[in-house]
Amino acid sequence: MGLFKRNPFGHFLFLKKWLIRIFGLLSHRRYRGYNELSIEGSDIIKNLPDNNVLFVSNHQTYFADVTAMFHVFNASLSGRVDSIKNIGYIWQPKLNIYYVAAKETMNAGLIYRIMAYAGAVSVERTWRAKGEEVERKVNPDDTKNIGMALEDGWVITFPQGTTKPFKPIRKGTAHIIKQYKPVVIPIVIDGFRRSFDKKGIRIKKRGILQTMQIKEPLDIDYENDSVEEIVSKLEYAIEQHPSFLKVIPSDAIKEMEELNKKRAY
Repeated sequence: MGLFKRNPFGHFLFLKKWLIRIFGLLSHRRYRGYNELSIEGSDIIKNLPDNNVLFVSNHQTYFADVTAMFHVFNASLSGRVDSIKNIGYIWQPKLNIYYVAAKETMNAGLIYRIMAYAGAVSVERTWRAKGEEVERKVNPDDTKNIGMALEDGWVITFPQGTTKPFKPIRKGTAHIIKQYKPVVIPIVIDGFRRSFDKKGIRIKKRGILQTMQIKEPLDIDYENDSVEEIVSKLEYAIEQHPSFLKVIPSDAIKEMEELNKKRAY
C-alpha cells in the first residue's frame, strides 16, 4: 500500500490504518476484559464479497456498537470464529469498512472528526437536528456517498437512525437497497446500552455481557419487493418490529405512527 494512496473519499489509507489500529488497541478491553462480547455467526463474514455489502443493525450507542463490529469483522477475516481473542488481527485491518453516522454528531468535536476519518459516511438527519424535530429533504449527495462506499467496500448502517429501541425503520435504507442491490447482512446487538453511556465512549458499568448475532443475508427481490416490504424485512431481521414487544403502550404506538409519517424517505 502506497503512503499516499487514498480511498474514494480522499482519506489517506496509511493514516486510516493507523487510526483503526490505535482505536482497536484502546477499545479491545471494553469487549474482552471490562466487559465480555458474546459473538454468534461471525463465520459468515469471511465468505462475503469484498464490496457492496450492507450491514443493518439495531443501535444502542453512538460509537461502541460500530467499534465492536470493526473488531468482529477484522477478527473473522483473520480466521477467528465468534471470537476477538488476541488483538493481533487489528494490525492489518480491512480498510474499506464504512459506517453511516449523523453529520451533526461527527462534527461535534475533534475526537469525533478523528473517528470519522476511520470510516464515517456522514449524512444529514431528515427528521431531527440539534435535539429538535425538523422536516428536511434528503440530501442526494448523502445517498450518493453511501453508494460510493458500497462500491468500494462494506457499509454499516443503523436504519432506525436512533439509539432508542423499537423506533421505525427509515425508508431511505430500503431505497438504498433497491438502488444499489447490496448483500444485506442483519446484525442484532444487546448489552451495549447497559455497558456504556449514550455516546459509547465512557464505560458506565463493568461485568456486562454484550452480545452480537450476525445473521444470514436477507432474501430480497430487488426488482419486485416494495420499499414497505423491505422495511418490514429489516424490522424483523434486526428484531425491532413491534411484535417483538409483548405489550406496546398506546402512546408508544402513536409516537411510532407520527415518526413513520416524518420518515417518508
